[in-house]
Amino acid sequence: MFELAKAAAQGFDADRLARIAPFLAETYIESGRLPNAQLVVARDGKPVHYTKLGSMGDDQRPLRDDALFRIASMTKPVTSVAFMQLVEQCRVALEEPVTRVFPEFADLKVYAGGGGSIPFAPGAPAHPMRFVDLLTHMSGLTYGLQNRNNIDAVYREHNFDFARDHLDSDRFIDKLSKLPLEFAPGQGWNYSVSTDVLGIAVERISGMRLGDYFEKHIFAPLGMEDTRFGVAEGQGERLVDAYAYRPGQAPKMINAGATSKLNRPGTFDSGGGGLIGTIADYHRFATMLLNGGELDGARILGPKTVRLMRTNHLPNNADLTEMSSSLFSEANNAGTGFGLGFAMVIDPAKTLMPSSLGEFYWGGAYSTAFFVDPVERITMVFMTQVYPSSTYPIRRQLKTLIYSALTETYA
Repeated sequence: MFELAKAAAQGFDADRLARIAPFLAETYIESGRLPNAQLVVARDGKPVHYTKLGSMGDDQRPLRDDALFRIASMTKPVTSVAFMQLVEQCRVALEEPVTRVFPEFADLKVYAGGGGSIPFAPGAPAHPMRFVDLLTHMSGLTYGLQNRNNIDAVYREHNFDFARDHLDSDRFIDKLSKLPLEFAPGQGWNYSVSTDVLGIAVERISGMRLGDYFEKHIFAPLGMEDTRFGVAEGQGERLVDAYAYRPGQAPKMINAGATSKLNRPGTFDSGGGGLIGTIADYHRFATMLLNGGELDGARILGPKTVRLMRTNHLPNNADLTEMSSSLFSEANNAGTGFGLGFAMVIDPAKTLMPSSLGEFYWGGAYSTAFFVDPVERITMVFMTQVYPSSTYPIRRQLKTLIYSALTETYA
């Protein structure tokens, strides 16, 4: 699967790295908390540790090296990279209003009350939403899964979070444009469908469906052969079953890989959460980011663009504790900033985890995760399939285990 470099040559203690697999096995697999776990840790793009545990799902087939996982919100960094490619070509600019691409958004209003059994109250006109507001989740949009207020409730009624089989891109925007914003663009941070809107912007600017754009401009150049929206024909046996957490019980299987709707084409490519892929593919994507936008001679983005993306864009260098109204996101709030598609560590001490200043990362709702540490030149990709991602502290535990095995630091 992965050709492993010698740990010592990459500045790791091999015995300490060897703690990872038994910890995952005892804590999560043998206890039934997770059906499977797959992990790759690399330095300078060279894998030093690979773990594969558990099964494909209820049929108990051993987990395959080339297993396909629903990477959910780990789609967001891919969509953000695609959009920034268009920025680099000057086909769009971060500061431009989104109405340049979405005339439907010309009359957005800020929430002023109502919803549920009564109509939304007439809200004050919102000042123009910009593309940078979509990338940073400061757009005023939300997610139905936030489950906090009447705007979230209407998102659930429209099923925006899972639009693959019942909306197309234009219908998605049409419905969304008729709803109030939670706050004026740029005035707060809320994890949201912003990246789905960004993906539709990529479609409208490029003239290509999002999956086709990804394949031509990101996946093919990087050799990511198994990542796409949905499962390739005849590959359903490689898709793991998906599970949902149940307090005090084993996770419940909610979507069998072999019979999943993901084996059939959808009407909407969700730039916020729709990709299916392998750990090997996402390792290549993370290594490209570590390298400042390049891998094996394929230049995806310029290094200054990647640096702009992994810089905190929250006002006054705030962290998410000061800006976030979300009940759910793929980031811890303390010491965490947000850039153009990623969260990043802006105060390592406040995170209360081993980390590096400027480390950037994200995860997916089924508990998948990745991080890129540009200081220590470390990348990690973790795959499993239990919803929601807040169920277990596994991301913190993995970071602790990985950094405790590091013997030579570049900091």
